[in-house]
Amino acid sequence: MHSTSISVTPLDSAPFGAKVTLPEYAKNDPANLTDEDFETLFNGVHKHLVVVIPNQAELSPKSQYLITKRFDPSIPEPKEVEGAGSGAGYGHGKEFRHEQSVLKKDGTTVKSQPQVQILGQGKFGADEPGNENGEDISLTHPSHTTFHHTPLTEQQIKEENRTRFYRWHIDSALYDLSPPVVTTLLGIKVPPTTQKQTIVYEDSPNQETKLELTRGATCFTSGALAFKGLSPEDQKFALSTTVEYAPHPYIFISPAGATNDGLTMVSEDKEFSFDKLPEWESSKVKKLPMVWTNPVTKEHHLQLHGCCLYKLHTTNDDGSVTTLDLKDARNKAHELMRPAIEPEKVLAHAWSEGDLVIFYNIGVWHSVTGEFKGINKDGKDERRLMHQCNIASAVDPKTIQ
Repeated sequence: MHSTSISVTPLDSAPFGAKVTLPEYAKNDPANLTDEDFETLFNGVHKHLVVVIPNQAELSPKSQYLITKRFDPSIPEPKEVEGAGSGAGYGHGKEFRHEQSVLKKDGTTVKSQPQVQILGQGKFGADEPGNENGEDISLTHPSHTTFHHTPLTEQQIKEENRTRFYRWHIDSALYDLSPPVVTTLLGIKVPPTTQKQTIVYEDSPNQETKLELTRGATCFTSGALAFKGLSPEDQKFALSTTVEYAPHPYIFISPAGATNDGLTMVSEDKEFSFDKLPEWESSKVKKLPMVWTNPVTKEHHLQLHGCCLYKLHTTNDDGSVTTLDLKDARNKAHELMRPAIEPEKVLAHAWSEGDLVIFYNIGVWHSVTGEFKGINKDGKDERRLMHQCNIASAVDPKTIQ
């Protein structure tokens, strides 16, 4: 029986999330939704934070761009764009490809739709599904082994099938451009769900806390649940605090290494000094509230990027401001964020080919997981290809008291 309207069904046994079934008239393309059905999808994404639309392997980059853009009316039409700050381009802007950025290997751009990136692992021929560029491409899956301060050993990865949260983050340049409202992620070629890896919570007693997940699962945690889990004192702190991000933050942090849980960076004074960064302007440095309010649910979300922050500025009851500099700011961020990544609070999406995941980027944090290099029985890499789209908003998220 074919549906005549969209349906949004909460996921079973998950802390949040939903599955979406498209109406027949949409012809399996969410970009074709009527205004009424799109409103249902819009509200569903804001309420459930992460929604999955199955069987979208044939979705074109143009349709993925259109459905992503539709979530944010502030985004101008491409013809109106005259500069990087106007908000119609890919959410990370041009810095995504900077030689010193920690993001530099994370995929390649779809030539016909530059807001869409091709992500994954392995070599793909010009005629393979998902390779839209008419030429061979080589993709590198982000691995914690290149980003964490103290990575897992080869034995832990290959023999014990362990992985880590790579980097808990919000998709955003965090310099000049405003965070995208949503990100869409389309799985075109993904490893079988029978392949498993384990995350060991290395700070738990005797390392007993573990999360088993499929290889390459994308993990999400709710900023709303993170905020609700704070003590009243920490909620007050979060609501009173502005997060200042470093200029060109993904370049700033590139000489440093992340903590084992991917929440923030280890402070060893290894970051680039500001005079070694590409040219930057103080007016473009992002200073965002630590709490962003969901316009549909009215809930507060604890939203900060623990790896890219530079300082925390807290307004006290008497109007004075207390500032935590880099090391103390990271420690405080870790303290606030760590409870939200306990296994029962994490949605670890196990990819099936054709899954289109739409997530409320300014209401969740997410992380790549999975080790793909040399892990197959023949010693070869696992392959994966995905399309990702997010578009910088024209407005910053806000706290509504």
